[in-house]
Amino acid sequence: MYGNSCHSNGCGSFIMGTAAGMLAGVAVGTMMATPSRQIKRTAHKAARRVNEAIDHLADAMDM
Repeated sequence: MYGNSCHSNGCGSFIMGTAAGMLAGVAVGTMMATPSRQIKRTAHKAARRVNEAIDHLADAMDM
């Protein structure tokens, strides 16, 4: 490849797509659980993990 492909729009789109997919998976998974408290806890933990993953990736890319 020519140059670093993470500086193009493709890398940001990939990150956003990955985050959206993870959140969609969490949404489907939480619909299977019955207690409301467990749903909120699982969704909060998943959102926190997605944010941490994006932060680590941004740090690795020196953004």
